[in-house]
Amino acid sequence: MAIGTYAELQTAVANWLDRDDLTDRIPEFITLAESRFNRLLRLRSMEAKYTANTVAGQRNLALPANYIQMRNFQVNSNPLTTLSYVTPEIYDRLWGGSTSGIPKFYTILANEVSFGPIPATVMEVEMLFYKKFDNLSVTTTTNTLLTDSPDIYLYGSMLEAEPFIMNDERVPLWAAALDRAVSDMQEQDNKDRHSGSALRVMNTSGYM
Repeated sequence: MAIGTYAELQTAVANWLDRDDLTDRIPEFITLAESRFNRLLRLRSMEAKYTANTVAGQRNLALPANYIQMRNFQVNSNPLTTLSYVTPEIYDRLWGGSTSGIPKFYTILANEVSFGPIPATVMEVEMLFYKKFDNLSVTTTTNTLLTDSPDIYLYGSMLEAEPFIMNDERVPLWAAALDRAVSDMQEQDNKDRHSGSALRVMNTSGYM
């Protein structure tokens, strides 16, 4: 059967598990699998941009709610300034005071980024980051991962049932199938990111 919606995924998981007593837990298995996918995968479809303005004299800026990991962080100044990440410990040593200017570094504490130096004026900053997948639900019936790789959703969801079906000989098979599917998808995505274009090196005068 096709697996393209939340309802179809639940039906497929129920059929494969073949355990009527676990049917009510299948939405939990899917949610737990989605947490695993957000940790494992870094795909182009997970990339998003977020633009915001700093506040003069304010050190911190809230991260987007669906943030997972930073790919690029820049100040849209002239010239553009790409910010470099430093650990919180290094940040405290270098920028723990009140030094202000154009930010060149940042760190992440809890759900905020902290600039170093502190922005002296209002500045536009832009994040390119990996975002969480949209969790499936009765209102969000599909997402890019389910559309592109229903096998990942199926095997991942069934694996979350392991505490209830311990010693089931199918579990290692599902785990191996999930590992292959994740590896194949990530490898293909990495290839597609650079497909169709030759690598070019830029010098101060432009591309070589």
